[in-house]
Amino acid sequence: VQLQASGGGLVQPGGSLRLSCAASGSIRSISATHWYRQAPGKQRDLVATITSGGYRSYTDSVKGRFTISRDNAKNTFYLQMNSLKPKDTAVYYCSADIYAYGRALATYWGPGTQVTVSS
Repeated sequence: VQLQASGGGLVQPGGSLRLSCAASGSIRSISATHWYRQAPGKQRDLVATITSGGYRSYTDSVKGRFTISRDNAKNTFYLQMNSLKPKDTAVYYCSADIYAYGRALATYWGPGTQVTVSS
């Protein structure tokens, strides 16, 4: 199983970006999916989660600005980021709790995508 994130880049304050994370491989089902971020010199923090049933949760600093969603048919999930601020600058990582065929539930990680918010 592999996760591949895309959609990062440089954006001005107030702008928007949409991150995507596609899961591939021998996937039986995907449980919860998550976005994390890690700013320089800081720990990796959970940003948003969406469960297989569609329940969403967010860290307080992004509530009302970020939206997590998923397309189960495509094994892909997204993070729509609006009203971006310089403090949102970080490497963003996707992760997913996946049942692969012949394996127990495990958490898989993508390699990260850089988001830079700067004028």
